[in-house]
Amino acid sequence: MAGTDSTRPSARGGPAIILVKPQLGENIGATARAMLNFGLTDLRLVKPRDGWPNPTAEATASRADAVLEAAHVFATTEDAISGLHHVLAVTARERDSLKEVVDPRTAATRMRSWAQAGQGAGLLFGPERAGLHNDDVALADTVLTVPANPAFSSLNLAQAVLLIAYEWSQTAAEGTDDAFPLPDTDYGPPATKDQMVRLFEHLEDELEAGRFFWPPERRPSMAQNLRNMLQRYGMTEQDVRTVRGMIRALVRGRSGETGENQD
Repeated sequence: MAGTDSTRPSARGGPAIILVKPQLGENIGATARAMLNFGLTDLRLVKPRDGWPNPTAEATASRADAVLEAAHVFATTEDAISGLHHVLAVTARERDSLKEVVDPRTAATRMRSWAQAGQGAGLLFGPERAGLHNDDVALADTVLTVPANPAFSSLNLAQAVLLIAYEWSQTAAEGTDDAFPLPDTDYGPPATKDQMVRLFEHLEDELEAGRFFWPPERRPSMAQNLRNMLQRYGMTEQDVRTVRGMIRALVRGRSGETGENQD
């Protein structure tokens, strides 16, 4: 196929591309092709509608088989972001989560700096028909929006991936290694997303026991607000341990128990 040369070295790695409940195998295959065009190889799938592996995806990947073969399938978005330090939710819709909104170039510059610091990043893409659910956006630190035509801003899944992957590749080509200053590391490494999810679940379980979520039908939106709030602080691993210790101490105090704080 024109434009391919298996004898030449291929770029690998880059931020994870996480497709949440993708519907069409064709779009997964086209996404894999877009990823490999710019050296991205970490593809994660959350509950693909038609199962996995998918012959249609293989047919449309145009020899990006290495990406498809290495793809991992997860039951939940929480599982798919495990091990990452930073997650960006890619969406064209306006959100009221009060998260920072960045464009692809800004996102790519930050992801390059994170990668050089050994911090993993991932990009969340929602189903083709409706996009990301608010529960998925609540797991992200930042919202990434492509500044397209306001009257026609809906991009095909693979187009969106291609655009962001291109910007990622350009940050290396243009030497923007130190363009985004990382936060002071004196307080330790940033918490991984699985550590944050465990904190969310711990806090929400105890708040449920304390009847914080009232009325019950408001629980989903209240939990989303809590998660969005905690994400904005950019917590470190030590921050998470401290907050979870505080929760345990409060619970023990309520029950009259005593004991040492342990993670």
